Amino acid sequence: MPVDESLIDLVARVGAFHITHRSMRVAQSAIESAVRAGDVPNDRRLEYLREVRRYFESFDREARAHLRDIDRRLERANQVHFNLTAERGVAVKRIEGTQSVLHALAAVEEGER
Repeated sequence: MPVDESLIDLVARVGAFHITHRSMRVAQSAIESAVRAGDVPNDRRLEYLREVRRYFESFDREARAHLRDIDRRLERANQVHFNLTAERGVAVKRIEGTQSVLHALAAVEEGER
């Protein structure tokens, strides 16, 4: 069966990934050989498509779970940042207040001399 452009594109896209899973690597190698030969039997095509779906759906689930974890960690980091910024504001106001008292104290002490 002649090779259609959409399959050639898919094979190239999949080939751009660093694939460590054995059955996906075997399927990729087999389909690349068939594409180079210019003849991809329908059973090989269907087997490849099933393997790509199995591998990339799993890969997608893993990547989405990782993203959710990162988002949760970022939310915590943002909350810590928000809390520290608020605490900093309180500390600055306390410094301003104590400095005001200390300046007034210095003025009173200076007037007593």
